[in-house]
Amino acid sequence: MRNYLFKILVTGEGGAGKTSLLRRYVDGFFDDSTIMTVGVEFFIKEITFDDVHCSLQLWDLGGQKRFRYLLENYVMGARGALLLFDLTRMPKIGVILEWVNIARLHDINLPIILVGSKNDLEDLMAVDDESALHIKNAFNMIDYIKTSAKSDYHVIFLLNFLL
Repeated sequence: MRNYLFKILVTGEGGAGKTSLLRRYVDGFFDDSTIMTVGVEFFIKEITFDDVHCSLQLWDLGGQKRFRYLLENYVMGARGALLLFDLTRMPKIGVILEWVNIARLHDINLPIILVGSKNDLEDLMAVDDESALHIKNAFNMIDYIKTSAKSDYHVIFLLNFLL
């Protein structure tokens, strides 16, 4: 059996749903009382298919601005990143740029997927697909995928796509 280890960064503003997405993916449940991550939180997911075993180290980078100076130390060795934004709040281009720069600090070609979270809140949507695709293209991201940790929409698909 072949074994692989992948370090995946999960980035984005505080409240975007990073921890909820990872908890749904790793533990299989949604907790609407999740508190914001301070610094970094780690999740591990083991996946085996055919004769391949993958260990995913999922690094949940706290989104609050006052902790961002710590993050530069955590991004080295990453094989990919998810950049989450809340579909009910229009993302600021400057904030997206800041997260892209943090994720790509040690690898300017790091694959990043733009992730629109909270897709279950359809009545509150502030971002349409055209705007999100414009952001994806402007920052040379590999794809744009909408998810919902609450309804489990595209959660497994998203992480499998990155592999």
